[in-house]
Amino acid sequence: MSTNKHAIIRYQTLDKCFRNSGRNYAIEDLVVECNKAIYEYSGINDGVKKRQIYEDIRFMESEQGWNIDLAKNKEGRRVFYKYENPKFSISNQPLNETEANQLREALLTLDRFKGLPQYNWINELNTRLEASFNLKQKSDVIISFEENEYLKGLEYIPELYNAILYKKVLNINYKNFKTEISTNIIINPYYLKQFNMRWFLFGKSEKYKIITNLALDRIESIEVSAQDYVATGIDFNEYFDDVIGVTIPSDKIENIVLKIDNSLIPYITTKPLHGSQKIKETCSEFEVHLKLIPNYELEMLILSFGEKIQVLEPTNLVEKLKKRIHKMKNNY
Repeated sequence: MSTNKHAIIRYQTLDKCFRNSGRNYAIEDLVVECNKAIYEYSGINDGVKKRQIYEDIRFMESEQGWNIDLAKNKEGRRVFYKYENPKFSISNQPLNETEANQLREALLTLDRFKGLPQYNWINELNTRLEASFNLKQKSDVIISFEENEYLKGLEYIPELYNAILYKKVLNINYKNFKTEISTNIIINPYYLKQFNMRWFLFGKSEKYKIITNLALDRIESIEVSAQDYVATGIDFNEYFDDVIGVTIPSDKIENIVLKIDNSLIPYITTKPLHGSQKIKETCSEFEVHLKLIPNYELEMLILSFGEKIQVLEPTNLVEKLKKRIHKMKNNY
């Protein structure tokens, strides 16, 4: 079954035509109706052909589809299509096995959010699917996601999620790794982000002029504060566009130039270091050009490639990495 939006529109349109007792539809009429419905939805003239509609009808008649009982009445050279039962509709049918398996795959992905109160329905729906379609959990795992289920602080995600959703100010007891003393931070929570298998909370605290970044594994406790919530105009869909990771030390975007070993080209091409990445070839050597804000995560990423990457620009980043590499060398 095709799962793209245009396919769904076609199935729904055909269903509507087959139920229409006031008009007869030949294949040419069904093509027109499907193209009209797609255009009304997306503004795109999809150009659906007869062959596609025939395939859609065969699928709707199959066990993988909805097992529709379709009357095909021939008048002269034309064949008109209509449900045998005018009260039938695919919208009134339970999920077929194909759809149930597709839904199960989606639920397995959503299961990564277990623990959040908004997703408690996942286990219940899984049980109902198993009972309705005999879809027992398979012992063979065919997909996995990189995550650290033992990470400290994951238990705070539901509480932080709700605080952001319902705009509640929080009093967080926070313990920085650099000190043994915990501090209280009053924060307006705005956003949760996962990076490198760790979770971070972003919000605004009176103690700092810029957005505060708190690692969940350093949180000791959380209490709701009675203070009025201060909203933000920041669009967090774009907030991290100019950095790698979660640290934004400044707003100065710099041109980063990296000289890379030829052996890295396939890896960096298929998995870019950043969205701004451009690869240039000069004198049989390759350079990666980036436009972003230098931060700790960028330094760690560059160092992870070892001797296969050399920073050419900017000078201050070159000097920083020189010092770090020198310290690393002294460890051996």
